[in-house]
Amino acid sequence: MENIIIREAERSDIHLILDFIKRLAEYEKMLDQVVADTAMLENWLFEKNIARVLFVMEGEREVGFALFFHNFSTFLGRAGIYLEDLYVLPECRGRGYGKALLKKLAQIAVDMGCGRLEWSCLDWNTPSIEFYRSLGAVSMDGWTGFRLTGEALENMAR
Repeated sequence: MENIIIREAERSDIHLILDFIKRLAEYEKMLDQVVADTAMLENWLFEKNIARVLFVMEGEREVGFALFFHNFSTFLGRAGIYLEDLYVLPECRGRGYGKALLKKLAQIAVDMGCGRLEWSCLDWNTPSIEFYRSLGAVSMDGWTGFRLTGEALENMAR
């Protein structure tokens, strides 16, 4: 795993980022929910700098990505990293690329003094859940995620 190269995404990678997002959405059976386009991603990732993207490389080819941003723990009194998306191409899984991305995120978190690295995983995604647990991650049993989107978000804002 020490030979694996991870690089930060650049503005010129915007089409590649969207491609990975769509591949992940297809894997999660949610492709119909992707409304992001390159202009939106460019604005949020490279203009507003709200999130960052890392790519893991196999030679000269990007074979996986991680999109993450900072959150904040009031209990810890410091920032954390929230991993929104992690995806490795199916034909490249089992080679340490996902672990390398998580290791890099953990290094970023530790270097910045963050209190934690967290993410969510779909309940049916048993291979990923087992992988995360093998790394020492623990599930947040007893917590239920909530979300406001679309009309509900608009109504709440009024």
